[in-house]
Amino acid sequence: MRSPPDKAIRVLVVDDEAPARQRLTDLLGKHQRVGPVLEAADGRMALNMIQAERPDLVFLDVQMPELTGMAVLDAIGTAQMPLTIFVTAYDQHAVRAFEANALDYLLKPFSDERFEVTMLRAESRLNDLDARELGRRMFRTLSMLPAADPYLDRLVVKSAGTTQFIRASDIDWIEAAGVYVNLHVAGKAILYRASLQELADRLDPLRFIRVHRSAIVNIDSVVRLEPISHGEFDVLLKHGARARVSRTYRPLLEKRLGQTL
Repeated sequence: MRSPPDKAIRVLVVDDEAPARQRLTDLLGKHQRVGPVLEAADGRMALNMIQAERPDLVFLDVQMPELTGMAVLDAIGTAQMPLTIFVTAYDQHAVRAFEANALDYLLKPFSDERFEVTMLRAESRLNDLDARELGRRMFRTLSMLPAADPYLDRLVVKSAGTTQFIRASDIDWIEAAGVYVNLHVAGKAILYRASLQELADRLDPLRFIRVHRSAIVNIDSVVRLEPISHGEFDVLLKHGARARVSRTYRPLLEKRLGQTL
């Protein structure tokens, strides 16, 4: 019997079929860095275990009764999910898996060789210390949230009798517009009836950073920073937009980046 490795990878296998869970557990047992494997037989159990056990890696079945794998991801939120590998018997779910920022997906029935390719990718990602620290910070943030009031992952915009759903991750930046704000998405400005401070309090602080009294930027949309003067910078964003980083809010950006500017 092998001894548990240092800094063992905590893995959760979620599948409503016991043979499918056993196959993954057997394959994971061959990896020295993998600790005891946790199992969940349905989506609701997976939700509880993800929040309570905080695994490093989740193998998540897509098709399950009552609560699907995608529903689990929506309930937790993509920003708070551990590193996720979707497992599915349906190839059409692969596109949705990658849209949800999954590391990889396994199409049933998968070979041992395909599983090993996936595990190499997972271990490489977990070896990235920045990614591991980011995961720990996301879970600490999740544990402090009230259960009924998670960070917004979608914004509902009502205009001219229509209702539009905007994924938070698609927003490049947010600009104050009087008492409301403009959401900048793919180069277009969309009026949203909330204050800038309200959104600053409701959006994931690991993704959205206040850089000015009138601007919040999505860190994933930042292309580069350009120094202006007196400690201020311009943030160049996707689709050509610019936002000013003021001296007042510069420390927040430096804290998020983990380095000085």
